[in-house]
Amino acid sequence: MGNRGARAQGAAGSVDEVRTTPELLAAIAAAAVPGIAPVATGPSPDDNSDFRSCVVKDTQNKRWRVRSPLHAEASIRLETEHLVLGAFTPSVRAHLPFHLPSVVGSVEQSGLRTFVYSHLPGTTLTLVEMSRQNENPVAPSRAPAPSAEPRAALAVQVGRALAAVHSLPRALVMDADLPAYSAEQCRSRMLHDLDRAAATGRIPGQLLRRWEQALEDTTLWRFSTRVVHGDLHEDNVIVHEGALGALTGWSDLHVGDPAVDFAWLVGMANSQFADTVLETYSVAAVQPPDRHLLRRAHLAAEFALAEWLVRGVDRGVESMVKDAEGMLNTLTLDVERTGSPAPGVIPEPPAAEPEEQDEQSGPEMSTPVPSGSAQPSAARPAE
Repeated sequence: MGNRGARAQGAAGSVDEVRTTPELLAAIAAAAVPGIAPVATGPSPDDNSDFRSCVVKDTQNKRWRVRSPLHAEASIRLETEHLVLGAFTPSVRAHLPFHLPSVVGSVEQSGLRTFVYSHLPGTTLTLVEMSRQNENPVAPSRAPAPSAEPRAALAVQVGRALAAVHSLPRALVMDADLPAYSAEQCRSRMLHDLDRAAATGRIPGQLLRRWEQALEDTTLWRFSTRVVHGDLHEDNVIVHEGALGALTGWSDLHVGDPAVDFAWLVGMANSQFADTVLETYSVAAVQPPDRHLLRRAHLAAEFALAEWLVRGVDRGVESMVKDAEGMLNTLTLDVERTGSPAPGVIPEPPAAEPEEQDEQSGPEMSTPVPSGSAQPSAARPAE
């Protein structure tokens, strides 16, 4: 289950909405970058609980993305992203199968810093739209050269992009003084967050026990850490003319569990997209994924709802809390309906009872059927 809905329904925070209108953001862009003369604005998807964003078009028909934080924590995240993007040298960027934004200017207001980025062409898609486009790709506006290789499906491109991120040198993170966690530290941090979520008294006990059992199963937490994006979801994936154009939202780059970058994919109703992403990733990554990666991705996707609730409680925003409680209750019902014993685990189908045989007839011949797997095929990558 993804948490796109939670992000979209977030409260505005403590900053007055008037201060974050598209018109004001356009004025900030003009102040931050000499030469920008705005003539129009357009929407830009973002985490509405933390930021206000828009795309600004200037008199030269150039476009710029403006992101304004709604509170101090969000401002720090933008400053961290600025630091991260600066760590991607031209040589590193040249080897990535996607584009990254570049910061071109910033303005500070009341202690909060608004950033202006070079605009990357394309748009964001919902998970359903991604799945549809993967099956029925949009043709590029310009015909490729006859010698060009056929363009890979969108899911294949996403798999290659994830492999490229997870193959980045750790020095990129360490030199930027960003966090680096061991596998055990990843588990310990989630246990700490689980305690905080339990302390709210608003998490269904069934889910708390489910997550605690997954965290206590140490076999799930034997993996090699990687450089990870840390906040990957559909709003940070830019698709241009049917192809993966860019990845955005780099404020949470760190060394940690590669499963966190797969959590958004488990919310797809059609698992074929996620299966293809993981298959491609398994081939393209420097090291193949551990066998429990998707189980931890399911855990991260479920636990994101608890994190959203804690966030709302900490900020005293009741609308966030109510949204989270509603999604947690839905998750509880889904777990009860499917009988899933743990995140990412599909229950074994019940064994068929033998039919009573007619004493006058011979034994009925049947073709043996292999028993179902406890996990979908995509959850069993190479060791």
